[in-house]
Amino acid sequence: MRKVMSSWDRAVFAKVAGRHWPGGDAVLPRLSRVADHGVLWLGVAAGAALLGGRPGRRAALRGVASLAVASATVNTLGKRSVRRVRPGLDAVPVIRQLTRQPFTTSFPSGHSASAAAFVTGVALERPVWGLALAPLAASVCFSRVYTGVHYPGDVVAGALLGAGAAFAVRGVVPTRGQLAPPARPRAEAPVLPGGRGLVVVANNGSGQRLQGRADPVPEIRAVLPDSEIVECAPDESPEKVLEAAAVRATELGGALGVFGGDGTVNAAAAVAARHGLALAVLPGGTYNHFAHDLGIESSADTALAVEAGEGVAVDMVRFDGHRFLNTFSIGAYPELVRVRERWAPRVGAWPAGIAAAVHVLRTSEPVELRVEGRRRRVWLLFAGNCTYRGVGAAPVRRYDLADGVLDVRMVLGGRLARTRLLLAALSGALRHSPVLRSDRVRRLTVEEVPPGTPLAYDGEVCPAPRSLTLEKENEALVVYRLPGR
Repeated sequence: MRKVMSSWDRAVFAKVAGRHWPGGDAVLPRLSRVADHGVLWLGVAAGAALLGGRPGRRAALRGVASLAVASATVNTLGKRSVRRVRPGLDAVPVIRQLTRQPFTTSFPSGHSASAAAFVTGVALERPVWGLALAPLAASVCFSRVYTGVHYPGDVVAGALLGAGAAFAVRGVVPTRGQLAPPARPRAEAPVLPGGRGLVVVANNGSGQRLQGRADPVPEIRAVLPDSEIVECAPDESPEKVLEAAAVRATELGGALGVFGGDGTVNAAAAVAARHGLALAVLPGGTYNHFAHDLGIESSADTALAVEAGEGVAVDMVRFDGHRFLNTFSIGAYPELVRVRERWAPRVGAWPAGIAAAVHVLRTSEPVELRVEGRRRRVWLLFAGNCTYRGVGAAPVRRYDLADGVLDVRMVLGGRLARTRLLLAALSGALRHSPVLRSDRVRRLTVEEVPPGTPLAYDGEVCPAPRSLTLEKENEALVVYRLPGR
């Protein structure tokens, strides 16, 4: 059998070498060189991350992770297990041959593994993007036979290995389509064809709007043509505008909509809950964590949910006259938010976030306070509305927005606390680090907060009171969710 396969392999290689391929000499050798060391795919990933928004970053990250696994497998196992000699170049026209010939063994093709891994990884996250990239990946694979550096069997084996690597990554880190639908249980929400009866408040002071995002009204009108849109100017109070919009939505027997970031959504949620209205969230801020945890990636997703009447009940948390949907924190994070917001207009949200994290890590000091009656010295006190999950112990996203608990995490102060925490994160032992405490509770009391200490909730920063209590409000709000999620 092995002889038959080898004979077939060599025969196909000879046919490719002996045939004239119009345009191939000018394109395929260059394409093969550009794909060296994954440079081609890393460039595609960078473009997707920069231009594709959150879905693009997610697809790019999965593609690069799949490529890394495939490349490591080829170089540590594949090349060393089957030491196949490279094809002879006598039959390959000189114009097709690479300037620098590879010196490793032939089986399997690393370029093919990387191409298949990257594109399969992207396709598992964004099928349409994967389909668009498939011809490019196929061309890279074929170029390895065309330039005479691999037999067809090497390429097939590499491509299969690459696709397998992408599925292996998916087994460790599930795609959004594999995850359970967020935010149970289902709840009654009005069916509003075309958005009729929906009053949408568009916050022109949200992060992306201030950074040059296009006027939101045409975007909303394109997907919800019959909705009423109220613009909130940067110098207006969002709470007052939202209150008037809620009154109008009640008159229409419809729902309240909001276009903005997490801070605006938080304000709208409090108003909607008070009026007993369903809330439609259109992601229009810098981060849009709540919308993404609902499976809402765009205004078009929200429109589908509104027209289908797909609603779910979600929890809220109240404290000291405020409410939040996502997170609450005291310590380093509020300072990070303040620094980030100060720098973001000049350098952009993501660079400002990274720079602010470095600044806060270097300059922040622990806060001494009492948590549940016990004296604590903390770098950070974090409380999430419902359980946050992710790779490792870092809070990333929620799969259930109505689980009835607060996700509490504390980074304790002490000798070399920052260094110990960083080493634990790098070694993969973060969950067991003595400087990290975590718990799931329904109620949290914080007392003896030093005067002037800031707190942050859903991206908003304000002075912390001397004492406060976080209390869950189970299924306090009905929101629209993308149908089928």
